[in-house]
Amino acid sequence: MPYPRFVAQDSPLSGPRVFSTAQGSRLESFGWVEWALLCGVALIWGSSFLLIEISLESLEPGTITWVRVTLGFLALAVVPAAREPVDRADYPRVVLLGFVWVAVPFVLFPIAQQHIDSALTGMLNASVPIFSTVIAVVLLRSLPRLRQAAGIVLGLAGTVTIGLPAAYGSSAEAWGVLLVVVATLFYGIAMNLAVPLQQRYGAPALMMRALGVAAVATAPFGLAGLAGSRWSVGPVLAVAVLGVGNTGAAFVIMAALVGRVGATRGGVAVYFIPIVAMVLGMAFNSEVVLPLQWAGIAVVLFGAWLTSRREPPIAPRPT
Repeated sequence: MPYPRFVAQDSPLSGPRVFSTAQGSRLESFGWVEWALLCGVALIWGSSFLLIEISLESLEPGTITWVRVTLGFLALAVVPAAREPVDRADYPRVVLLGFVWVAVPFVLFPIAQQHIDSALTGMLNASVPIFSTVIAVVLLRSLPRLRQAAGIVLGLAGTVTIGLPAAYGSSAEAWGVLLVVVATLFYGIAMNLAVPLQQRYGAPALMMRALGVAAVATAPFGLAGLAGSRWSVGPVLAVAVLGVGNTGAAFVIMAALVGRVGATRGGVAVYFIPIVAMVLGMAFNSEVVLPLQWAGIAVVLFGAWLTSRREPPIAPRPT
């Protein structure tokens, strides 16, 4: 089944095709399909941080990244919809997406989790919708409504509140926080780039190619880490789940969501990931969440509600 094509808005500061985004194909309030996609992403990605911690028990960070990305690519390669053709003119954007949505963040997250715990990593991930909204404003050249702007400000305040306890700890903890923030910035860029590509080709075809790019890009890190890795059963199973489910399947679900509702509203799914990560961290790792961090989560979730309303259409502007 062919996918409908939508005109992307290009940034005046970038090339006409590489740095561009579009509104979602569905501007109305979320229906059951959108909520199902959102919950699926939150549940799957919320467990990623715990699985990374288990993997780190015997595997090097670079090896974890490479194995999970490669497994995600192979899982999608067997799906017929993933083998739909992609216009050669869009290859540069697909390659860029493979770096900013997968390769670079996936290298940074395991390194960061050597310094901060999974609950904090999950909560810091809530800054993704803030970055995706700000970048959408730049690329679409349209300011958000007052309600959405308030949500951005509250989300930023909540994210800062969440990260403060670790940032004021040891230098190692602060370094871990910084790496996660950089990774979430790349996620914000990627969500905007993914919208028009998903609308053209569908999520499986887009993400199989992006994961293929990331698998090649992260191969040197994975091969370098093989010597220091021990292939214990628990970590191997954890990285296998990370690859097939939390990489292959989850990226297809997320790409489908942002294609339907746009980068700003689709990013709201990430606001719910910290809750899942926090519950899993407390249940399986006896991690402690401070009262200040609970307050930060409450502020972030309220900001998510403000930014999740119906999105008005934006008239295309001449480039």
